[in-house]
Amino acid sequence: MNKINGYTEEEATGLIEYIYTGKNAGKTLSYLFETYGREHSRAKGSVRNYYYSFLKKRDDSRVKRILDGKNLGAAEVRPFTEEETDELLKRVLEEKSKGVSVRRAIMNVSGGDERLMLRMQNKYRNLLKKQPERVAKAAKEAGIPEEKTFLQRKLEREIDALYARLAIDLRRENERLKEELEKLRNRDGE
Repeated sequence: MNKINGYTEEEATGLIEYIYTGKNAGKTLSYLFETYGREHSRAKGSVRNYYYSFLKKRDDSRVKRILDGKNLGAAEVRPFTEEETDELLKRVLEEKSKGVSVRRAIMNVSGGDERLMLRMQNKYRNLLKKQPERVAKAAKEAGIPEEKTFLQRKLEREIDALYARLAIDLRRENERLKEELEKLRNRDGE
């Protein structure tokens, strides 16, 4: 079986035909990745990743043949510069300091441009995960309270849940003791 990046040639041809037909019908790539994935028991992200890696193999004769006449392509991915990254962090953190969610902050910063918003959201998440010290430094420089890490937020939730359980137990114990006290008072008063 001759595979191209993990798909058989037949599967690759089917995916490309599906996307080509869908694009000509006005469907978005996101929709096509999702529906193809659902129909073929594959994750949307897996289909998307395969499609883009497939397009990069244009020097492979099989890929050329499958893509022939389809005019499918992918825009060049332009990474954020260091200056753009610093500005993104500063602006998103400023928006968040106003009490809005990360998603809303990024929407505001991107001016509603959906592609830019997605790029910014992915970059911000990547920074939180892989460079939390950079986020903390940017927040400090902007005079914004430090972003909590995932583990800090999880620990806070667990502590809150523990306090809630303890409070319930204490209320129950308090009620039990009140009942006992009342029984003792009634017994002594007889």
